[in-house]
Amino acid sequence: MSAVVLLTLTGLGLAALYFLVASGLSLVFGLADVLNFAHGLFLGVGAYATWWAAANLPGAGSDGFGFVVAVAFGVLAGALVAVLVELVLIRPLYTRTIEQVLVTVGLSLAGVALLQATWGADARPFPRPSWTRDVTGVLGANVPNAGLLLIAAAAVVLGGLLAFLRWTRYGLVIRAGVENREMVTALGIDVRKAFTLVFALGGAAAALAGALGGVYFGTVSPGQGGSLLIFAFIVVVIGGMGSVVGSAYAAVAVGLLQQFVNYYGTSGLGDLCVVGLLAVVLLLRPQGLAGKVATA
Repeated sequence: MSAVVLLTLTGLGLAALYFLVASGLSLVFGLADVLNFAHGLFLGVGAYATWWAAANLPGAGSDGFGFVVAVAFGVLAGALVAVLVELVLIRPLYTRTIEQVLVTVGLSLAGVALLQATWGADARPFPRPSWTRDVTGVLGANVPNAGLLLIAAAAVVLGGLLAFLRWTRYGLVIRAGVENREMVTALGIDVRKAFTLVFALGGAAAALAGALGGVYFGTVSPGQGGSLLIFAFIVVVIGGMGSVVGSAYAAVAVGLLQQFVNYYGTSGLGDLCVVGLLAVVLLLRPQGLAGKVATA
């Protein structure tokens, strides 16, 4: 019983990490129709900015309120980079899909190279609050606190995004833009500002994933964002392109499947089963778990 509880909660922790990355991807695609392959760069920026701030920023640190300050700095850095990418590189290419893919893939590669050139290719120990190294007893299982932190953060982000989309003016614009962008533009609403805001939110969520991922894994490396981005794309496709709630459902399914199969099967089999789940969803429900059926 304790093993099942441990696997369930650690699987949910992994799912929470995937969701934090996938939520921004889903928002950006849903509104702006952009497959942003540079999204992993925002995660890397957030992780390294948090790592740097914990050691160098006044008031920041690796414990207590100082760590909150360091994470906030990392989230802000990720959001600013996302806004800069949208304004300079993505905005001129909104109607040119192939160029979008080429630019974002190139930016992703260049971002990893820049991080390597700045801080080296080797993984560096991440400053973690002391309590995240401990475990908490849950129904007889000793669950790492880092995983519980990720679950709590993902729940807050999901609730915050749903509240923003439902009860704020810009949230209503974004929801309307997802449904019918041309109609919103015809009403005189500047959808471009909503695009920039969505990129900022996506960058902030990815940067938070980078910071908390550093706590979860204990290290930070230039290629960390790329490896997590692969599973984030799988989560977005399974959940339904443009659906934040669908991404949450899919992240839970992917995280639990990966954790249980890797434990009871051979190492790496869980990754293969996740790809198999993706194939099944694409065959049986191409629009994803919460996606809408395309109409002519």
